[in-house]
Parts: sequence; C-alpha cells; structure tokens
Amino acid sequence: MAMTITEKLLARAAGREAVSPGELIMARVDFCLGNDITAPVAIDEFEKAGFERVFAPDRIALIPDHFTPSKDIKTAGLVKQMREFSRKHGLTHYYDVGRVGVEHALLPELGLVGPGDVVVGADSHTCTYGALGAFATGVGSTDLAGAMATGEVWFRVPESLKFEFTGKPGPYVTGKDLILYTIGQIGVDGALYQAMEFTGPAIEGLSMDSRFSICNMAIEAGGKNGIIAADATTRAYVEGRFRREPFYAYSDREAQYAAHYRWRAEDIPLMVAKPHLPSNTQAAAELCGVRIDQVVIGSCTNGRLEDLRMAAEILRGHKVHKDVRLIVIPATQAVWQKAMEEGLFSVFLDAEAVVSAPTCGPCLGGHMGILAEGERALSTTNRNFVGRMGHPGSEVYLAGPYVAAASAVAGHIATPEQIGARRAA
Repeated sequence: MAMTITEKLLARAAGREAVSPGELIMARVDFCLGNDITAPVAIDEFEKAGFERVFAPDRIALIPDHFTPSKDIKTAGLVKQMREFSRKHGLTHYYDVGRVGVEHALLPELGLVGPGDVVVGADSHTCTYGALGAFATGVGSTDLAGAMATGEVWFRVPESLKFEFTGKPGPYVTGKDLILYTIGQIGVDGALYQAMEFTGPAIEGLSMDSRFSICNMAIEAGGKNGIIAADATTRAYVEGRFRREPFYAYSDREAQYAAHYRWRAEDIPLMVAKPHLPSNTQAAAELCGVRIDQVVIGSCTNGRLEDLRMAAEILRGHKVHKDVRLIVIPATQAVWQKAMEEGLFSVFLDAEAVVSAPTCGPCLGGHMGILAEGERALSTTNRNFVGRMGHPGSEVYLAGPYVAAASAVAGHIATPEQIGARRAA
C-alpha cells in the first residue's frame, strides 16, 4: 500500500504495516513536551488521574520559556510547579533560566527530537520538528498528561497535502516568505487537520533554519503537522546531535494526496501578513510606508542564528529609526553565545536595538515588548490575531528577518533593497 511520509510514521508508531486517512490509531510517542503555560495544567490533570510515574523520564521535556525569567508572582508559581514535578519524577530534560531556550528551537538544538519521531507537545507550534522528517503536532494539556503517563496518544490519521516549490527563491526570500505565501493562498483553515508536506527543489535548497520556520507555521493554515523529508541537509544537522537512532521515511511515488499545490519560488516576493490573520498577506514592497512603532526579531519561528545573521546584515552601518523600538531575542543560550562571538550583538547595539535573554515573551503579549493601544509592530513571530502582542487596539504585522530589520531602520515597512538604496545614496 502506497503511503505518504506522515502515514508511514504514524503506521510505525502504531505498530502497523499501513494506515489510511481517517483511521483512528493509538500511537507510541517518542517525545513529549510542555511549557510554563501548558505544563502546569497537564501536571494538575496527571495528578488528578492518580498517575504515580511517567512513562520515561528521559522522553519528556518541561520548558519554562514563555515568561523567562518569570515576570510576576503567578508565573513564578507556574515554573515552581514544573520544577517540583520534574524533581519528583526525575525528569532529565527540565531547563530553567541560564539553560532554557525557546522550546521549539531548543529541542532540535539539543538533539532531543529527530527524523522518524512522533512528538507531541502542549503547544501548537510543536509542528516545527517536521522540518527534521518527524511527525510532530500540538495537543491539549490533558492529552499531554496522558502521554506523560502512558507514552501513547490517539490520532485520526490526517489526509496529506503536497506543497511543491520549484525553482530557486529570489534575493532575501526565505522559508518565512514561502510559508506566508502558502498561508495567504490557502487560508487559515486551508489545511485543517491535514498533513502539509513541503517538497521541491526550492525546499531542498533551504537551510535547516528556514525549514524550521516553514513547518513551525503549518498550524497557521490549520495543519495537523508540517513535514519535510530528510535529505543531506537534514542528515548533516542531526549527525552527532540526535540522541537516538534516526528513522528516515519518504513518501511513495504512488501515495495519494488530497491536493497538490505547485508554485515557482522565483515568483514569490518578500511577504508580510497584515492584521489580523496570518493569511492576510501582501508583498512587502506594496506596503512600504506603513508606519511602525516596534520591531521584534526572535521567537520559535525566526530566532535562530541564521535569522540574527540576516538581521545584522541589514542593520550593519545603520541606526534604528528614532520612533521605533527594536527588540532582538536569540532563541537559545547557544544562539545567544554564538551571535555574541560573531559580533552580531555589536551590530545590534550600534544600531540602538536591545538584546534580550531567550524568551517567547512578546510573541504572546506576555512581557518584553507589550504593545499599547494604537501601536503597531512588525514581528518575525507567527501570529497576529487581535491583541496577540498587547492591547486589543494594537496591530501586528508578520515578516521575515530581512524585512523586519529594514523596517526598523526605515521607521515603516520596507525591503532590504530600499535600505540598500538609501546607503548607496
């Protein structure tokens, strides 16, 4: 029976030779995770159910990354609950301040998730790990509680959609632009409970960091998971890093897809998602002049080293516009250290940006950059719903690091070419 990569991974996890879309299965989990918003609820449910032990102390990660360091008494209490649960059950992978990072950047970096895995996390952007050739998806806190106790979770096998990108992306176009374009084409429910499989020469030419950005935002189109088949780039990333034996799966040529989308990467411009949906997209060049108050470069979508290098490339020799606040947030301690060693922080500080410790803070309107009523942000994060980063009367535009850095300099939405033209003048 011909299967897609997603179907093969779920069949393997269910101990079956094959599965079909629509089937209900009980799947073995290779890894599960929760953060400081979702894990405390899961811990409460775990204890209410009377569970006495976790299924595997080295297959669970609790990551307090949303309010890091804790911003108030309540968030400190949530982290304390996670810390005590981790101690009680001997969890290997609890990471606190000084060791913690944004969860969906930290786990791949540490080699805790990898090719062939089935991963569930009580956070919708768990789908990030599909960039490694894993089946990774977000679940509710109650499901996480059950997974922590039993190591299993039930799924309805999703249909698969194929997104094929031919050719080669144009200058400054990254994975963030490809996924924003995709969401703009199919809508925020265009892949509802479906597997989004990304393929084609343009995908194969992307770095791992860009691939993480693409799969990270599969949920913004309603996708159950995003996934990219492993290749030489994937193997180079996981070699010497992944802590288990990788399992490489590939879609059969005869596999069935609910739909097949094909786009030329060279036709996709730098993209921006306007308020208040990730699908409300438009070419960045067409939005030039939209004034902004704040720019955030970071998050589980675009806080990796490549993203910071891109931002520094644009900011070098420039100052952030006097009316704009630029907040740069490396996603992990390792990214922070490497960026510092490469001199990227000097670029950011010379430009009069602020550099934060790793945190999800501003992405969810938690801390480290809350918007006031009437303010407008351009952010490399993944959601721009009403009130997402602060006051319901604020606005959030989404873009990649090149456009974000250029806009911080210009004081309004701008492209790198426009900043370059200013420098040449």
